[in-house]
Formats: sequence, structure tokens, C-alpha cells
Amino acid sequence: MAAPGIVMDSNHQSNYKLSKTEKKLLRKQIKARHTLLRHEGIETVSYATQSLIVANGGLGNQVSRNQLLLVLEECGLVDALLMPPNKPYSCVRYTTVEESKKAYDTLNGREIVDDLGQKIILYLNFVEKAQWKELGLQALPPGLKVIEEIISSEDEKMLLESVNWTEDTDNQNFQKSLKHRRVKHFGYEFHYDNNNVDKDKPLPGGLPDICESILEKWLKAGFIKHKPDQLTINQYEPGHGIPAHIDTHSAFEDEIVSLSLGSEIVMDFKHPDGMTVPVMLPRRSLLVMTGESRYLWTHGITPRKFDTVQASKGHKSGIITSDVEDLTLNKRGIRTSFTFRKVRQTPCNCSYPLVCDSQMKEAPASFPESDKQALQLEQDYVHRVYEEIARHFSSTRHTPWPHIVEFLKALPSGSLVADIGCGNGKYLGINKELYMIGCDHSQNLVDICRERQYEAFVCDALAVPIRSGSCDACISIAVIHHFATAERRVAALQELVRLLRPGGKALIYVWAMEQEYNKKKSKYLRENRTSQGLKEEISNDTSVQELLVKQLPNVGNQDSAHSVSSINDFQDGGCNSRNVANSKLPIHTNRTSFHSQDLLVPWHLKENPGKDKRVEPFGPLGSRDPGPVFHRYYHVFCEGELEAACQTLSNISILQSYYDQGNWCVILQKV
Repeated sequence: MAAPGIVMDSNHQSNYKLSKTEKKLLRKQIKARHTLLRHEGIETVSYATQSLIVANGGLGNQVSRNQLLLVLEECGLVDALLMPPNKPYSCVRYTTVEESKKAYDTLNGREIVDDLGQKIILYLNFVEKAQWKELGLQALPPGLKVIEEIISSEDEKMLLESVNWTEDTDNQNFQKSLKHRRVKHFGYEFHYDNNNVDKDKPLPGGLPDICESILEKWLKAGFIKHKPDQLTINQYEPGHGIPAHIDTHSAFEDEIVSLSLGSEIVMDFKHPDGMTVPVMLPRRSLLVMTGESRYLWTHGITPRKFDTVQASKGHKSGIITSDVEDLTLNKRGIRTSFTFRKVRQTPCNCSYPLVCDSQMKEAPASFPESDKQALQLEQDYVHRVYEEIARHFSSTRHTPWPHIVEFLKALPSGSLVADIGCGNGKYLGINKELYMIGCDHSQNLVDICRERQYEAFVCDALAVPIRSGSCDACISIAVIHHFATAERRVAALQELVRLLRPGGKALIYVWAMEQEYNKKKSKYLRENRTSQGLKEEISNDTSVQELLVKQLPNVGNQDSAHSVSSINDFQDGGCNSRNVANSKLPIHTNRTSFHSQDLLVPWHLKENPGKDKRVEPFGPLGSRDPGPVFHRYYHVFCEGELEAACQTLSNISILQSYYDQGNWCVILQKV
């Protein structure tokens, strides 16, 4: 604890000699101040005010509203406590400046225990004010409803006791394949390998007798329209979840219902345009998904032990808004879900053909088994797609990444630099002292470069028509992950090295499998927008997941001699690789974590954006028409994989390897 009366500010310590402990505390407090400014744009002040930022005292640190209030109210009457969702800080406003000063002096360095039993230390700084604007109205996804207290507590107990989780695992209703939750199927078994059911092989016994009377009541009351013939029972321990997904269109009819037993949960619904709606599902409530909410929106449960909820609503159903004056934490319990569906016997003819497996014109892409197949996959799911989306893609690619700018600006004046896979030429004009030339496989993207007066031409990144050894530097940004085999990815790296003169450097960026690294989410995940009208002045992303005062790891200057996995380790199936004959490539859900290295990533095309008009990649917030959907092939790289691929090359040394906003990056030099 800070010594009483000590003002923790270096500007006011001329007559007071700090102890070693106090000096350490001051350093931590100053570090928290700088972190808030750098990552959140929150500027602290050196004079006393009514408002304080409490670093480490946030919902993102598993600190609940009631727990923090108990500590803050030791120093006076709290006028307001603002706790942004997922953030490791909060803002408190006292009724008087004197109370705020008392909190500043006595609570800096206070150790508290969070709701997980871990010790954390609070650091306080004055702020002029912290304002949040009023939130706009929110609505549930169309076709979604939550019916509270759909069954009695007696029926809940009876249903839970009817599930025998200890029975013989050879029983046909027992599912053995899931790692993080227990599951049983009735009526038909749901196959997680292809997200479908075998309609010709119903399970013996049908649905449990105990469910029949309950379903009849729901039908009679009009809560559901069809009597289900398939049931999946899942049991979720705290900390477990389920990835965002859409129940396969061709497998089940329109109506899907899920009964929550044992504990409440927050389920996230996501629209293809990136909008997210978190919905509270209370204990003994029934979730009903029909229409758009069933066919177009994904639904999933984030694996965590606490949910951010509305303090005033308790466990009532509805959307979890971002009202920072009314958010707290709710500890999860063991939840059992009974999900009822009706198996579809005819092809789906829903109103969403672009995401409907029954109506898709193209067969799903498969993992290539030969170089010829890899070339065809790249042609269909990379080259053709970028020609179609070039204008829209370009309108979303306008902000250069700082580390790439730093690399280009550090090159000697007059250097000849090739941007292999230059896209819309975002980096071609960064440093006017360089001679830069770009190339790309897409004619339409190269045309955009030329409109911007850049030197660019069309070519294949595996055969660049530039003389060997003529470039002082090369950059390859978000290109190599589009090659469909390990051999072709290594060949692309070798082509970069061929272009370099001895001593020349190449900077390479590829998309990372790890979109959350060192407890910090990438920008790709953080840009998953919520369905609020007006955003808070303090950003609602999750850019500071780690404790504010925790030292960020130095991943930018790793020793190139440290051991990494060989390229063969990754070719042989490491890190969830899908290099399996006839394996279908999964379609990724945008703004979510990756669950496979080889996948198709949707691009929802916004038709005819202005030539230079900047637009969001997924269209306007709240858009109900996703527009044409294209799928781009990606191989996302695991940690160490890019380095391992580079180390198969001759005559190079790896100067630097680092992680940057969801990408693995290497700077290599030709020797």
C-alpha cells in the first residue's frame, strides 16, 4: 500500500525522499499512465480532479463492480463508476475533489483479489473527465426470440437428472469425439466432422419420453411451430464454449430451439457485416431461432469463466449493451443445453442462397493433392476473386502498417525496392527517396496503382520478370499465405531472395493462426463491431487485454539462431493442418479465431464503391443485404512456421522475427 499522504507524481517530490518500495510503485503508476495514453488515448493530468482512472480495476481483469465499489467507497461517496466491457481499467468519479485526492493517496498500490482468486494491484491517476455518449437502441437479430421461465424449476431438475453422463460410452447416444464438453444425441446423431446428420440412420428410441410432454406444451402454446425429431444435449463447464457457427442449412428445418438449464449464459450472434449482438440466455429460458437469425447469423459461446452482464437486469434475457455505468461480471455455472431440431428431408430453399449449402452453385473447395490442383485452387479462390473485388478491396486498404513504414524509411536513399504482391500500391509511395516498383497478379489492382501514378506491372509472384540480384530490398505483404502448398510457399520465398543483391533485405508478412497472442487480441478480432448506435469516447475494442502495468514482451528482436520447428513438422500436419486427401476446406467466420490452417475466408462485396471512397470491408453497420460473397483461400501460419520455411533457403540469414497485429513477420538478408 502507498504510504499515506504521498502524492505519487514525480513533479511534486523535491522535498521528499522516496523509499525503494515507493519508487517501484511510482514507476508502475507512471507506466500505467503511459500505457493508457498509448493504447487507449486516455490522457491523465498531474493535478487533482474529481475523476480517477483505476488501472487493473476493470472487467477485463475479472474485477466485478461490487468488488471495486467496496474498495473505492473507503475514501468517500462514489458519484459514478464507469466500467467499459473487456477493459482492464475503470473510471471513478467522486462527489468532491478531496475524496478523489484521498483515494489517489491511499489506494495507489492497493492489492486486491479478483474473482478468480488472483492478486492484482491497483494504480490510480487523475483525469479531467471520462465521458461516454448515450448508446443507440439495439435489437435482437430478426427471427430470434428468448422466452423466459419456459419450464418450472421442478421440470428443470427432472430433465437434468434424466441425463446419465456415466452410462456405457458404447451407447449410441453418447458422443465421444468432443474435447471440451460432454454431448449426447437423440433421434439422429450429429456428425461434427461434416456438420450434418445421416438422414437414413435414425438412432433407436427417438427422443427421450420426458421431452415429449414438454414439446407438446410448447406447440400448444405457440412457442414452437414444428415438432422436433433430433435432440443434442451439451454440458458446458465454466470456461468452455462453442465456436461461432450456422447450423447447416441442408441438415435442419428453419426452426432451431435451445433450452438452457442449470445456469445462464451470454451467447454471441454475428452478422456477416461484422456486427455482434451479445444476448443473455437466462436459466430455464428457451432460445428460438428462425429466418435470418437461423440462416444468416452465426451463434457461439466464447470460452471464459465470467460473462459481462447488465448489473441492473440481473439474469433477465436481452441484449448486453455497452452501458459502462451498468456493467458487471457474472460467474458462469455448469450449463446444460437441450437443442431441438427437425431434420430436413428436402433441399433448403431459404432466402439466403449465398450462404446456403443446398443452393451454392460451386462445390466446396478441397485441399490440393498435387501442384496442378494447387494452381487451380489459387486460380479459382485467389486470382479470380481479387479481380472481382479489386475496387472494393482497395477502398478498404488505405492505412499503412507502422512497422512496414519503418522498414521502408530506414532504407538508404536511392535504393531499388520491389513490392511483390503490391495490391493497390499502398506502400509504393511511402518513401519518396526510394525507387519502388510493384507487381501483382491482379490486372485490376495494378490498374489502380497506375491511376495513382505508381510503377507497377502484372506478373506471377513465382516468376517475377526482374533481373536476379538487382534489388536492394523487397517486401511481400500478405501474399505468401495465398499459396496452397508448402512447396509453393517456399518457392515464393526463394523468388524474393533471387531478386536481392548480396546484403539486400526482404520483409515478409503472413497471416497468423494465432489471432490472440500473449493475451492480446489482434486488430482483426478487435474490429468485430457491436450493434450499438453511438460508440463510447473511449474505444470499446480489447486492445489492452493484459494488465496495464505488465511489461509487453519483446518479440521484435529474437535471436535468429534460436531453435524452430522444421518445415517438415508443419507439412506433416502440425497446428491443425488439413493436409488430408479429399479434405474439404472449411469456410471461416469473419472476425473470429482460426480453427484450421487452410481455409476459405468470405469477402462480402459492396458493389461500386467510389474510386477512392473508403468503406468498411463488410458494408454499412446493420446492413441486411450481404451482397455477393466471394471466398479467398488462405494458409494461416503457426508460430515458427515462416521462420522454418525461410531457413530451408540457402544464402540467407534471418535478421528479425516478430508478431505484428495478427501476422507473423520476418526480415531476412541475402548473404
